[in-house]
Amino acid sequence: MLLRAIDRFFNHEASGGLLLMFAAAAAMVVANSGLSGVYDSVLGSYLAVTLNGEGLQKPLILWINDGLMAIFFFLIGLELKHELMEGKLKKPSDVVLPGMAAVGGMVLPAMFFLAFNWSNPDTINGWAIPAATDIAFALGVLALVGNRAPASLKVFLLTLAILDDMGAIVIIALFYTAELKIDYLFLALLPAIGMFWMNMKRVHRVAPILLLGVVMWFFVLKSGVHATLAGVVTAFFIPLKDKWGKSPLHSIEHGLSPYVLYFIIPVFAFANAGVVLNGMQFADLFAALPLGIALGLVLGKQVGVFGVTWLMVKLGLARMPHGATWLHIYGVACLAGIGFTMSLFIGSLSFADAELMNQVRLGVLSGSIISGVLGYAALMIAAQPKADDASAEAA
Repeated sequence: MLLRAIDRFFNHEASGGLLLMFAAAAAMVVANSGLSGVYDSVLGSYLAVTLNGEGLQKPLILWINDGLMAIFFFLIGLELKHELMEGKLKKPSDVVLPGMAAVGGMVLPAMFFLAFNWSNPDTINGWAIPAATDIAFALGVLALVGNRAPASLKVFLLTLAILDDMGAIVIIALFYTAELKIDYLFLALLPAIGMFWMNMKRVHRVAPILLLGVVMWFFVLKSGVHATLAGVVTAFFIPLKDKWGKSPLHSIEHGLSPYVLYFIIPVFAFANAGVVLNGMQFADLFAALPLGIALGLVLGKQVGVFGVTWLMVKLGLARMPHGATWLHIYGVACLAGIGFTMSLFIGSLSFADAELMNQVRLGVLSGSIISGVLGYAALMIAAQPKADDASAEAA
């Protein structure tokens, strides 16, 4: 009985989002309990991989954010390549509406954030925090609605979130790079060239590509460019088809997804979502940093995603997703405001100060929770049969 219940849970579309919520809640409980010292000590403990004194020495929290998240971005890269080559992003016409909605859903939240933090040099660097969407969380909430929402809505949200991730990758590359070390960046090109050659030869063994990807990750990390980008680049060198017609990309994507969804993302959430509430007052929610993040996620995403979608449809530049109403679109716009994993990740790149990072967590959690609740409520209301339809069925 227990094994069947566990199996049903992990086979449910919402299981990843629910596990993520549990990890975030656990982090908050631990960070505000007698175990807070142990929590901080473990995350701050150093792990070194060196040879003759040369190598990497980082606290555990950075191994999680730079190492495990590189695997997360590797999976995103695999999904992007899959969708671009043979999926939802293959036809440009199918990308127009969710693509423009994704742009609006990144620009408007950043503008909301800047409206509150423009004059503060200590916090302005976090402008991209509310621009991100958490795919696992957003799709998890949509899955709770079930088949009461049209299937086209999931495709619309998934495409929007994928394009949102592409935008986040570009933002991280352009705006969240530390002091650039050109020599290491050139060294990172060597494994990239090796992966390109193997990809062109349609090598069916992916282990050499993955090993070169690890080498590139090391050099990219040393260069000052954020190392998670090495995960995306490596993914694009994984062959979609080998010389026997098999798909190494699909095999890795399907095999890696459960580990990312049920281990890496929850571990990241547990390590980064620990808001310290001690000494915090309700008024702290209205400080410029958390308020800018929360309003960016809640209002910025709604205005950006819904507003651009409405404009594109009204101008005749795109068509509504099949079977969807404007209330459905509003619900999806709200779900796009669940930033969580990506927002916390960009927050960790924006601020090293513990107090500012605590405010980031407060803004991200409050904005994401409000967005999730509003999105779920809107989609459930949209799923209710109209009075005319109900009376017709009764007759």
